[in-house]
This record gives sequence, C-alpha cells and structure tokens, in this order.
Amino acid sequence: MQDLRDKLIVALDVDSLEKAGKIIDRLGDKVKFYKIGSQLFTAYGPKAVEMVASKGAEVFLDLKYHDIPNTVYAAAGCASAKPAVFMMTVHIKGGMEMLEKAVEGASDKAKELNIRKPFIVGVTKLTSEPSSEKDVVDAARIAKQAGLDGVVCSALEAKKIRQEFGEKFIIVTPGIRPKGAAVNDQKRVTTAKEAIESGADYIVVGRPIVKAKDPLKAIGDLLD
Repeated sequence: MQDLRDKLIVALDVDSLEKAGKIIDRLGDKVKFYKIGSQLFTAYGPKAVEMVASKGAEVFLDLKYHDIPNTVYAAAGCASAKPAVFMMTVHIKGGMEMLEKAVEGASDKAKELNIRKPFIVGVTKLTSEPSSEKDVVDAARIAKQAGLDGVVCSALEAKKIRQEFGEKFIIVTPGIRPKGAAVNDQKRVTTAKEAIESGADYIVVGRPIVKAKDPLKAIGDLLD
C-alpha cells in the first residue's frame, strides 16, 4: 500500500485563515495536500490558496464549479494560474459542454503560463446524498467522455468505477470516518482502509482529523 501521505487530503473546513494555518503547522510533514472548499474560499478567496502554498503544501480546490460554460472556462483558468492548485472540482450536473470548457480553460491557462494543468475531477453525488451505484457510474462515464481526469465518489462506488474506467482515472473519496466514529451529516461513509482497497487514489478527511484532540494521532489511526 502507498504511503498515506500520497493519498491523504485534509479538509480545511474552518472559518479563518488563522485556524487553517494552525492545522497545517500542527500536522507538519505528515500531510502534503489540503482541501479548500466553499467556506474558507468564500471568506478569504485566493489568500487561502496562497497561505497553504506558503507552508509548502498543495491545494485541492473543491468549489464544484457549476455554471454556464464560458463562466466555468474562465474560473478553471483562474484556478489553474495558481501553481499550488494540483486538483479542482467541477459538478458533473453542469453537462458535457460545461465540463469540456472546464478542461479547455485549465489547459489554455496552463499552456499560456507554461505550467502543469491541475487535475480536474467531477463530483458525481455528494456523500450526504443517497444514491445508487448506477447513478454514480453513469456520471463518471460523462466525466470520462468530457476529458476530465477523474471523479469524486464514495468508496461504495470506487471499485466499480476503477473496473469500468481503468487505473489512470483518478478517484477521490470523501466521507471517510474511522471505524465506530460518528457519521455526522454523511450518508455514504467508509473507513480509509476500505476506500483505498476499493481503488481510491485520494481520500478526503476533515472532522475526524481537524476536530480531534490529537490530530497527529488521528492520522496514525486512520488505517488502524
């Protein structure tokens, strides 16, 4: 099994840059990737990305772009201009043209700046939503056809998606909880070990680490 550092994305679902910075400082070199979602980005915008970058980590920008194609083209380009952003999300519900424009926008900006294009992954279904495996696989098929690099899905669908779309198709799995932990508002949850064994390339973990009394121990316990 790969080093957990190559798979773990810690969600910075907090309301201030100060709190986010303290989390990164506390976790140190145990974590390479951090998720910035709607809460932190709405409050601080690109400053949040710059703060993570200043601490030597990379950003999974989880804003789930879902708008008219030209708007998403521009947004994906802006995100790609930040070298610290190694991966971003779009919502598959936006449709084929929007998804293709996201890829085009990111690619055009990366080419213009002579930097690597971040991975673009499509959100299939939120892990707080009930869903069937067929719904998620159908959404993943649209993502693949549109040229996306992969999808966000629960571990319950990861194995099927890996079988259908191959080893190079990125699978990002949120809704990770240690065995016996509270699921909060999530409906489709699994342990980190279950997610990785199902084929996840990355696992996104928020509250079980960020809210833990000892976050470093929480990371160590993830695969226990």
